[in-house]
Amino acid sequence: MGFIQNTQVVLASRPVTDIDPKTTFRKQTVSLSDELGPNEVLVKVLFVSLDPAMRGWMRDVRSYIRPVRIDEVMRSSDVAQVIKSNSPDYKFGDIVRVTCGWQEYAILTPSEDMVKIKTFPGVSPSTYLGVLGPTGLTAYFGITDIGEIAKKGGPNCTVVVSGAAGATGSVAAQIAKHVYGCRVIGIAGSDDKCDYLTKELGLDVALNYKSKTFFKELCVATPKLIDIFYDNTGGDILDGCLRRIAFKGRIVVCGAISTYNEAVPKGPAYYSALITQRARMEGFIVFDYAKQYGKAIEDMSKWIKEGKLKSRETIVHGIENAPDALVKLFNGDNTGKMLVKVADEETRSML
Repeated sequence: MGFIQNTQVVLASRPVTDIDPKTTFRKQTVSLSDELGPNEVLVKVLFVSLDPAMRGWMRDVRSYIRPVRIDEVMRSSDVAQVIKSNSPDYKFGDIVRVTCGWQEYAILTPSEDMVKIKTFPGVSPSTYLGVLGPTGLTAYFGITDIGEIAKKGGPNCTVVVSGAAGATGSVAAQIAKHVYGCRVIGIAGSDDKCDYLTKELGLDVALNYKSKTFFKELCVATPKLIDIFYDNTGGDILDGCLRRIAFKGRIVVCGAISTYNEAVPKGPAYYSALITQRARMEGFIVFDYAKQYGKAIEDMSKWIKEGKLKSRETIVHGIENAPDALVKLFNGDNTGKMLVKVADEETRSML
């Protein structure tokens, strides 16, 4: 029997407003035995996903998942490598998508939350946290099921996506544009990101929400109003799009990152447009679609091969830097998926 020094980052306090990485989290090192029980596996974390939903997990409130407890390893979706196994279903070298949080190693018992990944040459395992992982799946089901894009799609359908340069928004926007042929307007927080949306991802229009004339620009860009609004930000952007929503329009509520750090978030001021335009505004959680993940990944893998889906990653190195990287996510410093690279793959078994 041996021991592994395992660096972890735990939740030290619950932030009321902005996250302070020095007080919200605490780094610690614990000894982890490599002696496994029946059916257990030891995994080495390779990549950690950073997501806006983490802010909600820090609050001690009722939600779709229990909050992270104080002194508990911060929850995250991860890609890891099996380095020792007592399970007949897993062997050394297997790459898995798991939820073991901000730490370097974990001992797990295989469950529905542990998904074996089929890797391909030239495709990083990190892809399965981004476009082929929970992020991409969120975009897929939000735009296809909640947005009902198959009913509305085509060149006469105007789709607006907020947070369009982010991990989820960029996938939703590309599906709307390149799979369903819609006219797509992306909203982002810098001119560089707007250039990325139009020049690299091929969207029709990109708007910088920090512009002093943003709402006027939104009006000009949506002469036929908005048929589908895929919302990742909430706040003033949501209000602006409510004012432009079309008759029977759909608002997909995926996230509200602009309000997550507010002690008392304000609600939309123009929600009465849902009444006058007979529009629908609906939230969802990607976990609700777990039984359909296989079909979604099959579709998106096909679209990647056809050049209809592109992705970009912003990678920070070292688990100890996860707190600072999460703050950068909320500041909009990332383009595409925000990840922490924890380690490289092992080439030799511990057995």
